[in-house]
Amino acid sequence: MTRGALALALFALGAAQNPASVPLIVGGERTHVVERGETWTSIGARAGVAPATLARQNGRSAGARLKAGESITIDNRHIVPDAAGVSLVINVPQRLLFHVVDGSLRARYPIAVGLSNWQTPLGPFTIIEKEEDPTWDVPESIQEEMRLEGKPVLTAVPPGPDNPLGRHWIRLSFSGVGLHGTNVPSSIYRVTTHGCMRMHPDDIADLFAHAELGDSGRILYEPVLGAMMPDGRVFLEVHPDAYRRVPNMRDLALDVLRRAGAEGLADPDRVRAAVKGREGIAVDVSPGATRASLSR
Repeated sequence: MTRGALALALFALGAAQNPASVPLIVGGERTHVVERGETWTSIGARAGVAPATLARQNGRSAGARLKAGESITIDNRHIVPDAAGVSLVINVPQRLLFHVVDGSLRARYPIAVGLSNWQTPLGPFTIIEKEEDPTWDVPESIQEEMRLEGKPVLTAVPPGPDNPLGRHWIRLSFSGVGLHGTNVPSSIYRVTTHGCMRMHPDDIADLFAHAELGDSGRILYEPVLGAMMPDGRVFLEVHPDAYRRVPNMRDLALDVLRRAGAEGLADPDRVRAAVKGREGIAVDVSPGATRASLSR
């Protein structure tokens, strides 16, 4: 699969559909042929999979080098958070943005989110501004960080290849926070920003073309998600608790399964393994589960 095909695969929404036309699970298992220069990090950034998880899926270590032409497996199944009533749903631990149009999931994108000491804000929001080729007016807090790190202190960065906002900026109703592109695409799908949500240049361009001023959204903090499929299978997705908000991840997982209608239907050992591994993809925790693909 070429880089272009991999990017298009991000929009494949293969999975069982719920009555509201929003899938319970997006993504699937697929084969990817490595291109020259690709790494676990760069592939994971586009596919929405942590590099270490991607390497483990292929029986490798994250430090192992990839060779152009070799085939690897990508499993990027993710459970869709509750999207009722809004157009944009962002789940910080999941590092994913889901775009819903007319009650159907149009697309989902990997994103980068705020560091634990520069947390992405949570709660409802609206889109209040869209700007192409923005100038980055550097916040005073980041200027101070530059000063402390001995870097040149910038007050503004004009449009161009050195602008960390990339070519598109979508301002949200949170003060100083928005969605934007990046001049470092490999940084996507990481906990690394100063609170904004960073997207691959192709993805932010696509969202910019489809999202409208006034669109509503919600930013969640759900490190554990569960889904009960129509065929009775139970899936659990567990992410690291990046902001350390969860006292007990196993207790949360059991509560999530209960709310998904799957209480007592999951294999306790598989649930325990999913919580311990925190691999950040939806895994089948049904008794006797296999790694069967959910791809179309």
